[in-house]
Amino acid sequence: MSSDQEKQAAARASLKFIQEGTVVGLGSGSTAAYFIRFLGERVKAGLKIRGVPTSVDAQHLAQSCGIPLISLGEVDHIDVDVDGADEFDPQLRLIKGGGGALLREKIVASASRKFVVVADSAKQVAMLGRFPLPVEVIPFAETMLARRITALGATVTMRTTAAGAPYKTDEGHHILDCHFGEIPDPPLLARTLKGMPGVVEHGLFIDLATLVLVGRGTEVAEFRRNP
Repeated sequence: MSSDQEKQAAARASLKFIQEGTVVGLGSGSTAAYFIRFLGERVKAGLKIRGVPTSVDAQHLAQSCGIPLISLGEVDHIDVDVDGADEFDPQLRLIKGGGGALLREKIVASASRKFVVVADSAKQVAMLGRFPLPVEVIPFAETMLARRITALGATVTMRTTAAGAPYKTDEGHHILDCHFGEIPDPPLLARTLKGMPGVVEHGLFIDLATLVLVGRGTEVAEFRRNP
């Protein structure tokens, strides 16, 4: 089965967590986009839910699928957030942000009672770090921060658009893609990065995922985080 089919299988399996009246976090990226489309089909069939998108792209897709949207400020919490990941390890720690929406994605995940990650089998790793870690930074500080993160052992590149201009997030920040290789202690790296003035957020999602649904061949495997 192709990775695209695995993504679809995982996204469709996540629909079992969406009930009538649920406030749903709508993730960003290719696998989450399948979830939004499948959820839109359920909405057109009569399911009543409200969605909180994690990016402008997710917002536009949800609107095109007929999903009613609300802002994060209109609710005290989100019932279920469904989003993808660039990598996940056996402790369900994630690297996210390949699509550039890590800040809003982390805010929505942290506000959710249940955070369901959907992924294809290639995203499962024994140790995080094969995928470069995105770090969202204030443009004013990016050169200084690139040097500081390089000093931690990473190869750092500034994310750019196809035209070569600096990539801008929905909040107007820039992203440094940091190639650490294997990350043996993700919590320590997370604390170190958050302690750097000018770092807005990083793509390490630790102790946030409730479970991961992984398309694997014709099946969907389920991994739950130990309490």
